[in-house]
Amino acid sequence: MRPLFHKVPMQKEASFSIAHNIIPNFRTQMHYHPEYELHLVINGEGVRFIGDNISNFSPGEVILLGENIPHGWHCKEEYFRDKSLPVMETMVIHFSPDFLGSEFLSLPEARLLPLLFEKAKGGLLFLKDTRKKLTDLMQRASESEDLDRIILLLSTLKILSESSEFQLISKKNSFFPSDEFQTERLNNILNYTMANYGKDIKLEQVAATSNLTVTSFCRYFKLITKKSYYTYLTEIRISHACQFLIEDRFSIDQIAEKCGFFNISNFYRQFKKTMGITPLNYRRMYFAT
Repeated sequence: MRPLFHKVPMQKEASFSIAHNIIPNFRTQMHYHPEYELHLVINGEGVRFIGDNISNFSPGEVILLGENIPHGWHCKEEYFRDKSLPVMETMVIHFSPDFLGSEFLSLPEARLLPLLFEKAKGGLLFLKDTRKKLTDLMQRASESEDLDRIILLLSTLKILSESSEFQLISKKNSFFPSDEFQTERLNNILNYTMANYGKDIKLEQVAATSNLTVTSFCRYFKLITKKSYYTYLTEIRISHACQFLIEDRFSIDQIAEKCGFFNISNFYRQFKKTMGITPLNYRRMYFAT
């Protein structure tokens, strides 16, 4: 298991990093780092975890993450089974707020950046024209060198700091960093849940993955995530249900069962409580857009 703290690799000759990843599939552990992260999904779908938020991701998504906010991306299980699917493709920029020097943020011209970085503590999802502009700049930056790279990153920060086309993803400081032992314990829980969300998971089963009694497990999970395990499990199941509804390959009853809801009335109740609308209206809304 990788520790929750992730050391972002930085080249000695670079002030920030740009990674263009093209891989068949991926499942990253929940991790955090002091660097800011600008994350673009070029191709691929799945579920992302950012702070206390669990949502689906899809191509074109651009997210800015603040320092030390726990996050992880899990592609759909189909990418591990079906080799004919298109590969996953992402672009990720990591940078420190003072990558141009300790006085950079004190410059009057940079006055909007501290405000941006404060908002990014909960993660920001950028939308509409801002997303299109960021996608273009990030792709150009990945192909550039030397001063051109810095100029393009500054242009990117300018657009980020001036935009109002964003949504806050998570509550600030929704998790707190832990040591490597606690990290391995949490990752065991998350991995077990992702692998078994479609089954009838008992607290005794998931508690056993962390070598805790049920009472200790419930207390531990609530302390770390600020929510109960069953609330977290329901969010995972609803997130997958949304993806199945969009794919439109199964009936709503089939989707409920595939996502671990063996009582259709409970599925409808939990879906509407989480998403604000019924599964059928969610599907209609998606195909109407």
